[in-house]
Amino acid sequence: MQLLVDILMIVLPVFLVVGLGFSLKGSGLVDSAFLFQLNRLIYYVALPALLFYKIATADFSSSFNPRLLAGMVFSIVAVFAISYLYTVLRRYPVMARGAFTQGAFRGNLAYVGLAIAFNAYGTEGFAIAGVLIGFLVPLLNALAVLSLLLPHQGQDHQFGKAFWAAQFIFNPLIIASFVGIAWSFFNIPLPLVLDRALDILTGMSLPLALLSIGASFSPANLRGEITKALLACGIKIFWMPLFTGAVLLLLGIRGMELGVGVVLAASPTATAAYIMAQQLKSDAELSGSIIMLSTLLSVVTYSLALFLLRYSGI
Repeated sequence: MQLLVDILMIVLPVFLVVGLGFSLKGSGLVDSAFLFQLNRLIYYVALPALLFYKIATADFSSSFNPRLLAGMVFSIVAVFAISYLYTVLRRYPVMARGAFTQGAFRGNLAYVGLAIAFNAYGTEGFAIAGVLIGFLVPLLNALAVLSLLLPHQGQDHQFGKAFWAAQFIFNPLIIASFVGIAWSFFNIPLPLVLDRALDILTGMSLPLALLSIGASFSPANLRGEITKALLACGIKIFWMPLFTGAVLLLLGIRGMELGVGVVLAASPTATAAYIMAQQLKSDAELSGSIIMLSTLLSVVTYSLALFLLRYSGI
């Protein structure tokens, strides 16, 4: 019983803040214009600062495990390939294929995954998760674009070099992660003034991100084909963490690193999937449904995953 209480104390605070964001939007204290600016602040300032600070001040040699990274990469690529193949075999409409596939593998690592990892494993677990995210975010972006473009093969969809550069080179989370990794790898000390300034600044990052997720919820997002949305949601928050856990165990990953890997794999579908689906002419309504359902249901799946990890003592 105590174990269950401990798990709930990790998961529920995160989702209570998400719920607060939803309440703020419903009460009118937060409107769409404010939410748009808030998301820009989080995406371009708060989260990049948090990722850089936590990774840069971590001990790279103890936070980075190449086998853990290899297992995560294999899991993501495998789920991407299997999900897309499923949509082809089931003859899903062209616009639904990319949205379904992206929703099944692209997790909200930076907003939700980091928060759960920090609550569950503290600063050390956060550092491991941050270093992983530095390598995984470019991969997720690449596969997301690929999943949305593949269904349109042979059609008139032209995306120039500037579009591709924007997806990778100019992504603030990727830049912050790689700079933080380099800083940590070369063991460069942070000036005391900068260290204290970042400590203050990054304190707002995760709370604002979680509030933003809640404020972005809308019953109107639950449109389109709910059956497809539930299936993609099930793959993302149930089967993917199970598969990832099995892969990591086979690679000899145990303890906190295993927990962090499973927590990141279990993260609900990234909110950016909706924007990307709109931009690349996929089924945005299906993407919105997957995001909302996976975020709501991840309260249960996160609790179950952490319970199994703690109970098994792996």
